Order: sequence, then structure tokens, then C-alpha cells
Amino acid sequence: MFGRKSKSEKNAAPVKGQEEKKPFLGEVREAYRITKGVRPWITAAIAAIFLVVWVIGLFIGVAFGHPVYFGFISVPVALLAAMFFFTRQAASAAYVAIEGQPGAGASVLMAIRRGWVTTPAVNVSRNQDMVHRSVGRAGIVLVGEGGPGLRALLNDERRKTERFAPGVPVNEIIVGDNDGQVPLRKLQKAMKKYPKKLSANQMREVRARLRAVGGLNIPIPKGPMPKGLKVPKR
Repeated sequence: MFGRKSKSEKNAAPVKGQEEKKPFLGEVREAYRITKGVRPWITAAIAAIFLVVWVIGLFIGVAFGHPVYFGFISVPVALLAAMFFFTRQAASAAYVAIEGQPGAGASVLMAIRRGWVTTPAVNVSRNQDMVHRSVGRAGIVLVGEGGPGLRALLNDERRKTERFAPGVPVNEIIVGDNDGQVPLRKLQKAMKKYPKKLSANQMREVRARLRAVGGLNIPIPKGPMPKGLKVPKR
């Protein structure tokens, strides 16, 4: 009938809140592409680390009289060492690739796996100073990035936030490399340091209150964002 969806259409519809996951190999390729652009020597470094670890294992095998056995078991160890080096370099390169771009802080905040829901650009000035709002068990964190006019923008957003969510803890972070600021690469770590102040039900209520406030539609820098020591994801 007109206006009704077929069974196949219903099954094809995405589940609310479910994110489309990128295949693992696709994530690795994307991370490698970003890293290669920032550090052109990454391929040679990965190959060198693999060979060094494998040769060390081979020499140990010769010393113990089992070169074939140690040479064989050294392959996964060498792969692990090369992969660990790559993930560390990819994490660093991801920050370098987006650092200085408008919305870089929002990109890092939205890459946090769990515990925080971020609304980017809830307040923006003409000079592209902007404030992002994250809500979690620790309360509300306003993250600002920009120039000298950022403090007035943060104060304005704090007043608005406290009006919609009275009694909820509100913290502020300014992204930058100056005194009292948090570097972009340490932003996720700073967010995780806040102690939990709200229950799960209180957190959901705060999110519902602030959902109507919304934010602005700004372009967020694309690229893999580091999540711990695993291969960075978008």
C-alpha cells in the first residue's frame, strides 16, 4: 500500500544510534594514507623494524641451534613490533594532520569511544572561535578553540548551559599550547580525568535537556582519530 514500507526496506533501514563501521583493512589503509602524508618515511621504518626484529630472532635461533624454529616464530613477533610502531606514528600523524584546522577539537572529542556525547560548535564567533559541548557522567565540559575572544564565548555558553541544566557540574577546557591550555593531542586524556558526578539516569536527562539547544553545522576535519593504542578510526 502507498505510504507503507516493504519488509526489505524496513530491514535495510539503519538502526537508530548505530554507526556504520568501516572494515578493519579500510581503517588501516586510511590510517596509512594519513601517516604517509605526514611522515613519508613510514614505509621504510616499518620494513626496517620488521627486519631487525626478525634477524634478532634468527640469531637467537642460531645460538641455540634451532635457526628455522626461531626464524619461524620471530615472524609474528616482528609483525607485532612493526604494527605497534605504526599505530603510535599513526596516532601522532592524525593530530598533526588536523591541528590548526577549525573544528579540530570537535573531531577529537567525537572520536572518544564511550562515556561522552559531543555537540560541536554550540557557539561560534565571526573569527571562527568556537565552543563544543560534551556531556557525560562527569557533567558538562565546554571545550573552546580559537583566539583571544574565546573567553567571552565560553562565559556566554556557560550561562546558557547552566540555565538549561541547573546544578550540573560545568567544566571548561581551552585547546592550545599556552599556559593553562590543553594541547590537542592530550584532549581525550584530559576528558577522561574528570570524576563521575552524575548517575546514568541523570546523564540521560541532561542530554535530553540540551538536545534541543543543538549546535551549528560546521565542517569537521576528516581523518583517523587515535583511540588508545589500537589502529586509529575515523
